[in-house]
Amino acid sequence: MNSPALSDLRNVVFCGHGSAGKSTLVDRLLATAGAASVGQNGDRICDSDELEKRHGHSIESAVTRCQFAGKRFTLIDTPGYPEFIGQTVAALRAVEMACICVHAGDGIQVNTRRTFAEATEAGVGRGIVVTRLDDPKADFGTLLHDMQELWGPAVVAFNVPLGQGDSLRGVASALDLPIEARDAAINLAHAHERLVERIVETDEALMEKYFEGEMPDAATLAALLHKAVAKGLFIPVFCTAATGSIGLSELLEGLAIAAPAPCDLPRFAKQEGEALEVGCDADGPLVAQVFKTRIDPFVQKLSYLRIYSGRLSKDQAVHVQGVRKDVKMHPLYRCQGNEIETVDSAGAGEIVATAKMDELHIGTSLGEAVMAPISFPQPMVGLAVTSKMRGDEQKLALSLQKLVEEDPTFRLSRDSQTSELVMNGMSDLHLQLLRERLATRDKLEVDTHDPKIPYRETIASAAEGSYRHKKQSGGRGQFAEVHIRVLPMPHDVDIEQFATKSQFPSMRDYHYDPSCHFLWVDSIVGATIPGNFMPAVEKGLKDRLGKGVLAGYHLQDLAVEVHFGKHHPVDSSEAAFRIAASLALRDVAQKAGPSLLEPLVTMEITVPDEHVGDVYSDMSSRGGRVLGSESAGGGQQTVSCQVPLRCVSHYDRTLSSMTGGQGSYSMDFSHYESVPANIQHEIVASAKLAEEED
Repeated sequence: MNSPALSDLRNVVFCGHGSAGKSTLVDRLLATAGAASVGQNGDRICDSDELEKRHGHSIESAVTRCQFAGKRFTLIDTPGYPEFIGQTVAALRAVEMACICVHAGDGIQVNTRRTFAEATEAGVGRGIVVTRLDDPKADFGTLLHDMQELWGPAVVAFNVPLGQGDSLRGVASALDLPIEARDAAINLAHAHERLVERIVETDEALMEKYFEGEMPDAATLAALLHKAVAKGLFIPVFCTAATGSIGLSELLEGLAIAAPAPCDLPRFAKQEGEALEVGCDADGPLVAQVFKTRIDPFVQKLSYLRIYSGRLSKDQAVHVQGVRKDVKMHPLYRCQGNEIETVDSAGAGEIVATAKMDELHIGTSLGEAVMAPISFPQPMVGLAVTSKMRGDEQKLALSLQKLVEEDPTFRLSRDSQTSELVMNGMSDLHLQLLRERLATRDKLEVDTHDPKIPYRETIASAAEGSYRHKKQSGGRGQFAEVHIRVLPMPHDVDIEQFATKSQFPSMRDYHYDPSCHFLWVDSIVGATIPGNFMPAVEKGLKDRLGKGVLAGYHLQDLAVEVHFGKHHPVDSSEAAFRIAASLALRDVAQKAGPSLLEPLVTMEITVPDEHVGDVYSDMSSRGGRVLGSESAGGGQQTVSCQVPLRCVSHYDRTLSSMTGGQGSYSMDFSHYESVPANIQHEIVASAKLAEEED
């Protein structure tokens, strides 16, 4: 199949809150376009995974395609639960248009707001699809008002429901000249006027004519729609009821003319450190990026690519970010959910997949230019995990690595105190579903322990000291002496301004580790520590960072200057200097006011108006800070607050009990703060007790 013209491509992601009907909508759109047969015998294109069928909701994004009205669509369905927001964040990198789905009966919910904000941050065009307008609680006029109040005057009805709830019979366009319809949910003439006003803002000459009384025709307006959406001046609202097949062809027709094409949005990358705009040109240099990975039981690892510029072909040698030699491309596929179709090549603006390429990971760029990394929320809930069956440890490690490849919000780490493997996710639900995936796909049962809070350690003041490692037990001995200075390093400091000669007069070199905000400074003068041992000194310091000095948690936010040392021509070794450096930092940090830090999370909690006071009171009892609240429409309020993670590990249970199941929330890592003294004392005492028992 030949690549289509760039102007005929439409890449659209469907996102929003859970149970808004996104998967059903995409399935029915594919059927409307004649691309798939769905709805019979439980056949689904989206949510076809065994776990998704079992739980009744999406867990990962699904890439689908169809053709309609002369355009080739790639439609990406994404999960609606906040736990899986990483799937939406990644999919937004691959598209030009985000359709935020809003349930007509339930209104604006917490993940509706979240996905709208993510789409805004991604710089893509935005549209709103009101779903389930046949719901008895549907009130389109009120919902439209709530959305305009929340997201501004750019939110304008593109079409209007004729009837709603049980009486819904269709939709009427607000783009064409208004028609007479007594049962329209809002005034069509007014909707048409607002739509025209938003569109003409994209063209100054047309706007002047409009204000002089000259009304543009529908063809002129349609030609400007995609520009208005790309600039964020127009956020069209489409009306649908997927199960009744109402508004589906109208939605596809609307996206055909309103969704930006690949060339309508600027893309930027870096080449040799210099920023450049990526031209959307099939004949230009190759620029592509991996935005999704799926481990398929038949073709193994599938890497999904968005091509921004140039062309990609099977067997083509391409530069891959982080790989020294060019890599030969494997076969390319176009995807329809879990079904794949082989293609020889694909060009700018297209989305394809390739299989079994270990060099490709989510965020990896292909070509000489490097796209910006994809920024994902930080997982904050941890569980220690072990295999149930003895001898399955290697199998567990491989299976967990598959999950890391697939899910950018799933991380693995090794607990420095217990040496246990710890998996970190967005919530208890997230980790529960990943455990189910291990059991279903890999036939692997695991045991887990209670969630672990990722505390950190830091220092409050500067200190200096040394450590001499000396051991003689027959034969060659061990000798190394390391002198260091430590000082706290503010988290928002500019490293280039901090690591200067005025701060460290004898500085020869420095290394910075952003993962723990750690600066290592080499100020050795006169080779008191030979240069070949300095890498071992740095390793020793990093060893101690992982072990901590108070309670076994990672040490962060500090600078260590190595300024003096002693060595022995026979007994000194890399191992000796590694041990000396680690123990020097242990001892000196103890004199520098060590303290524990705990993660704070930002929460957005959406509840009915009558429960707002309950949320305020509950947050206060948990040591949280309420930042404010605002209307979420439909008689609901969204309360924003910051609270220690240790206090909200199982907040879903509390909120459900408090609101009778009517509340929802999202949670994101905010920053680290000092632990209250009484809590720190308990944590340190518990860590020492565990160490003594070991």
